[in-house]
Amino acid sequence: MTPTIESLEELIGHRLPGGSYTIEPYINWLTNDVVLADQPGGDVANPMFCYYGALAAMGISIDDMFALAGATADDGPMFGEAGIELSRPLTVGATYAVSGEITGAVRKEGKKTGVFDIVTFRIELNEPDGELAAVSTNSFVFPRRES
Repeated sequence: MTPTIESLEELIGHRLPGGSYTIEPYINWLTNDVVLADQPGGDVANPMFCYYGALAAMGISIDDMFALAGATADDGPMFGEAGIELSRPLTVGATYAVSGEITGAVRKEGKKTGVFDIVTFRIELNEPDGELAAVSTNSFVFPRRES
């Protein structure tokens, strides 16, 4: 059953459990290798760890995120937008505190696509001293079918 837009809007501000994420040196090396990036050496991590760490340590699974939005993988949700903001370079070997929340829920209707919802969430990676290191902002698009 399709959730009401009001029930989706109630998700705004919902805090994700969060957790921690360590950028392992060998995974950083493999990431740079697979995307054909330079291996800079030292302790600078690939910036994609903002995204990887955020999703890996947000404290719920993607299926759980779908369930919050009243959907399952069988409903055909799609990845919407993604953005990363780095306040400073991420560090290989560092462990980041990860926290986040749902920041938006909108319902739209397209002529060909019909009704769909977009749920946006923001996840922060913080240094051990509490300073913000990076932000990953993402959204999922949920097609809604009449039930």
